[in-house]
Amino acid sequence: MIFNWFRSRTVRHAEELRKHVQKILDAQRDILSPAAVTAVETTLGELRRAINSRAGDEAVRSQAVNVESTGNKWLKPYPHASYRENVEVLLVALAVAMGIRTFFLQPFKIPTGSMQPTLYGVTSGPGNQPDLAIPGTLARFYHTWVDGITYVDLVAPETGELNSVRPPQTLALFNLKQDYEFNHKWYTTWFPPDDLFQRAGYRVGYGGTVMDAPIVKAGEPIARLKVLAGDHLFVDRVSYNFRHPKRGEIIVFETANIGNHFHHLPPDQFYIKRLVALGGERVQIGADRHLVIDGKRLDSSTPHFEKVYGFDPNSPPHESQYSGHVNNRNLAPLFEESSDGSVTVRPEHFMVMGDNTLNSFDSRAWGDFSRTNVIGKYCVVYWPFGERFGWKAR
Repeated sequence: MIFNWFRSRTVRHAEELRKHVQKILDAQRDILSPAAVTAVETTLGELRRAINSRAGDEAVRSQAVNVESTGNKWLKPYPHASYRENVEVLLVALAVAMGIRTFFLQPFKIPTGSMQPTLYGVTSGPGNQPDLAIPGTLARFYHTWVDGITYVDLVAPETGELNSVRPPQTLALFNLKQDYEFNHKWYTTWFPPDDLFQRAGYRVGYGGTVMDAPIVKAGEPIARLKVLAGDHLFVDRVSYNFRHPKRGEIIVFETANIGNHFHHLPPDQFYIKRLVALGGERVQIGADRHLVIDGKRLDSSTPHFEKVYGFDPNSPPHESQYSGHVNNRNLAPLFEESSDGSVTVRPEHFMVMGDNTLNSFDSRAWGDFSRTNVIGKYCVVYWPFGERFGWKAR
């Protein structure tokens, strides 16, 4: 018979009911009377025997009804049960999300332009742009949430000057709102880009005070500019549990305890760079802007460096273009110097550099760092939905 192979729907539902009532009984056992515990346990045992003996749907249904009525009589109902269940579902979802973030995929926002053009940080035009054409509301909404393009248009309600700004309030990796003081009155702008007022050309000092702010007439822009969001990506936190990082991979690492007697990184940030040298390797930057590792010159045939060294050797280096690695910083004082001018990476340490070699604060300045600082490697860009969306960046 089919019943021998597949449990009927009645039996499945009865088994779910039995487990649910048993769970409530176990939770309330210490506050129930002995009579209540005995009554519920008796009906649960009868239902279990009916299920195990395959007594048929009618017999199982009868015992299930008996369990339900007994449970309603003796077990104590939870107040606001529907809210409780919703909270439980929410907590489970949060726990799953935190587990995924901690052990599998961690979201990360590119903060600077040091990895351009592979991965972009937040970019904008030159300062305030009073003649910038601002799209309509629907177009701005589309550009913001699809293309990652934010149009800022803060207009002066009266003649005055920008006095101070507060740090933006964030939600996850996104800026939710930011308050600013104009003519000693506070206003709020929603979904502002990073460093909004600095990008608009203002000098913001300690505590958010704006220094040497110009007088803005009523109706003129306090800040009007177009800002492109930095790439938002997922960091793969799994792979390096099973293998060591490889040269050329784009890695994310903690900045704690990184530095030398020239430069020290802030202890509470995350950086993203390309891994160029491993512990014990001897490193040089040649005059042709190519790295030389243990006497071997890296070039466009080296895995993960196809674009980095795919530049025209007769062309000078350019900002935010693949230009190899320029030796505009003296490497020797940062490591143990060799007779040929090369430097040696310490054992169990890494050396990293940004692809935007003219604008990257990297191991050329602050040295190598322990491999224990690495939290994972670049996985995929999930927003904005532009040309780098997906697995294209390498």
